[in-house]
Amino acid sequence: MRSMVWAAGAVSATAFGLVIAGGLAADGSDGGRAVPAVPGVPSAPAVARGSLEQLARKAGCAPDVRTDAAELRQANCRSSDGRRYVLVTFATERGARAWLDGADDYGGTYLVGRKWVAVGDRGVLGVVRGRLGGRVAEAAPHHAS
Repeated sequence: MRSMVWAAGAVSATAFGLVIAGGLAADGSDGGRAVPAVPGVPSAPAVARGSLEQLARKAGCAPDVRTDAAELRQANCRSSDGRRYVLVTFATERGARAWLDGADDYGGTYLVGRKWVAVGDRGVLGVVRGRLGGRVAEAAPHHAS
């Protein structure tokens, strides 16, 4: 009887842990912690937060602001070796997700942080990721046939 009670408790604790872990993974947030190492991908710092200007400064960019709206701000940036990328900040996480959903139709490579996205080629985004953290996402373009 004792072993059955212990086993039931262990299963409950394991299930609870899996539910919590699943919820954290589904959240998409890393809580500002460093992103875990993935084989073949360099580790990144904690995901940066801040305004467009604060993120640009941390990335080493003098932002050329092109869109300054309530829901999003967008700037053109250049890496230290002259490669161009775009940095976009959003008022809300929901706005960032909606923008990424729309951008997914066009394909491309994105560096995704908390309420911000950088768009550029994989090489420049690797450099930016080393300064801002985040996760790299790729989307294949959808073509009408």
